[in-house]
Amino acid sequence: MKFIDEALITVRSGDGGSGCVSFRRERSVPRGGPDGGDGGKGGDVILKTTSRKRTLHHFQFKRQFRAQRGVNGQGKQKTGKNGDDLIIELPPGTVVTDADTGQVLKDFIDPDEKYVIAEGGRGGQGNRRFTTSTNRAPRFAQPGEPGEGLTLKLDLKLLADVGIIGLPNAGKSTLTRAVSAANPEVGSYPFTTLTPSLGVVHVDWGEPFVVADIPGLIEGAHNGAGLGFQFLRHIERTRVLLHLVDVSSIDPEAPLAGYETINNEMVLYSEDIMKKPQIVVLNKLDVPGAEELAKSFRSALKKDRFFKKNPVSLSISAIERKGIEELKSEITRLLDNINEKQHENVLRGRKSGGHKGGK
Repeated sequence: MKFIDEALITVRSGDGGSGCVSFRRERSVPRGGPDGGDGGKGGDVILKTTSRKRTLHHFQFKRQFRAQRGVNGQGKQKTGKNGDDLIIELPPGTVVTDADTGQVLKDFIDPDEKYVIAEGGRGGQGNRRFTTSTNRAPRFAQPGEPGEGLTLKLDLKLLADVGIIGLPNAGKSTLTRAVSAANPEVGSYPFTTLTPSLGVVHVDWGEPFVVADIPGLIEGAHNGAGLGFQFLRHIERTRVLLHLVDVSSIDPEAPLAGYETINNEMVLYSEDIMKKPQIVVLNKLDVPGAEELAKSFRSALKKDRFFKKNPVSLSISAIERKGIEELKSEITRLLDNINEKQHENVLRGRKSGGHKGGK
């Protein structure tokens, strides 16, 4: 399931500066000719994708954008300065539509794509441009062309940043409710969640991110058991995996049994899934005897081949909201690290001759 975030914004490129009506006034040139300069071009409105943005949340506070207008021309044939372009940052996966016509103008996919959505108005010509053999002293100049105005509908077809995985009843829906505004069904029976629930998590120290409560996997999921194919496809599309383990269900004789069941099913479905960063989170520490069970799990986990690739583990009580802030902080850190690596890869690609975007 794709998460769709929406925003409606108004953009306008800069007007062109007006041409100048001016004549030379030097004492040595009693009949100086026209010397009015041209107006500067208005600034463009440019849409640019960046991995630093993960949602359209920032458009809740500002919805009108305007590029700088060009400066008017001046005497002595001085051309006005061009208006500065306005760059509006979007997350990859944003579809830009003309709100008035419904026409899709641009479908952004990759980071660092650029698209000129509204071109700035051309600057008007100064009166020196209109000198002819019959009119040697034109007393008029062109006004600058107006900029382009558009109302844009932004649809973010964003796959979840974080996929919460685990056996049925591990507490995934409760955790989703604890960290976000989502309200998935919660129950104590298998497959309470039949489709992923998505929620936006807001943090005070960074960009919001999207979590998906992935329905519980069971043994044989890679062969389709328990709607396994559908569930595994959702996991494949996330960027970070949060592997939730129900402490109360841990078998002291085989503490990693449930944890390994999930990882084995993912490996059998696609080894690429296991290349994603994975946070192991022990849940339900509020139940009696949880600390001893958690201790046996952590001891065994240190030797696990999957965990050695992503050595991050935390403990929480989703129902009591204990450890939630630390978990959100760790997720934000991982996502920011992924964004930095993507940015570095883009820069390396440019140095080796990467393509440029444009209208």
